[in-house]
Amino acid sequence: MGKKAKKEAETPCKEPFEPLPVEGKTPETVVLLLSSPEEDILVKACEAIHTFAEKGDDNKVSLLGLGALEPLCKLISNNNRLVRRNAFMALGIMATNGEVKSALKKKDVIPSIIDKLSLEGPAPLIQLLSSPDPDVKNNSLEIIFNLVQSSGSPRVGRDPSTSGTVKVRLPCHSAFALKTLQNVTTDAETCNTFREEQGFEKLMEILSNTDFSDLHAGTLQVVANCLSDSESLQLIHKDGGLKRLMEFVLTPNTPDIQSNTVKCITRVAHSCKHRRKQEVFVL
Repeated sequence: MGKKAKKEAETPCKEPFEPLPVEGKTPETVVLLLSSPEEDILVKACEAIHTFAEKGDDNKVSLLGLGALEPLCKLISNNNRLVRRNAFMALGIMATNGEVKSALKKKDVIPSIIDKLSLEGPAPLIQLLSSPDPDVKNNSLEIIFNLVQSSGSPRVGRDPSTSGTVKVRLPCHSAFALKTLQNVTTDAETCNTFREEQGFEKLMEILSNTDFSDLHAGTLQVVANCLSDSESLQLIHKDGGLKRLMEFVLTPNTPDIQSNTVKCITRVAHSCKHRRKQEVFVL
């Protein structure tokens, strides 16, 4: 009988265990869970990292020291959408700390992150520009700006699916919006889109509003870019645009504003001179 009982005991159990709930009580434990093969655990671990990092810079640096960056950087490529989402959120909040940001640059993971954002294009980010939440709006603008900067060209503005970057809903009275426009309006097609969406008029409204004086230098840079477009040149002649530019030239103690204004006036003058030459040639 004893031998039979031993044999039965050695028979493997075919009934699987129920999923075991796993809770991380310490940052060290949660960081270890980032290497789990179970997707549910990964989702919860990334969420816990995000919550912990939100509480302050000390926590972000602590997570950096525990080695959280490497597994998080891998998880942004996970097959599970929720895992990817939570990993991105955890990385995003951690990257607000200078030490973490430097560590991310050393790992050379930024191009990979941008590539993943570029797979869908910045269209979802542009949709978020209409969000009532100012943090969501500002973060979206910053990402769009970084995408344009990283590409080294205004391709984001040229993409038909992302022409909303330069549409009216873009809050031109935002520093990041103006920086983005300074990049994308170097492209002729983008300038055309911007003008068709009444963006040029919005710029002139900003220049006429003394409450936005801190944005005038950046706005004038965008105007200078747009003046490469013949239609925009016609608009500057309307509603006292040239007169307003001359007022900026005479404004004291504003070297950046004066410099960008001179660029605008030079482009207008060059265009008028070129047009007269063409008229003479035709005659």
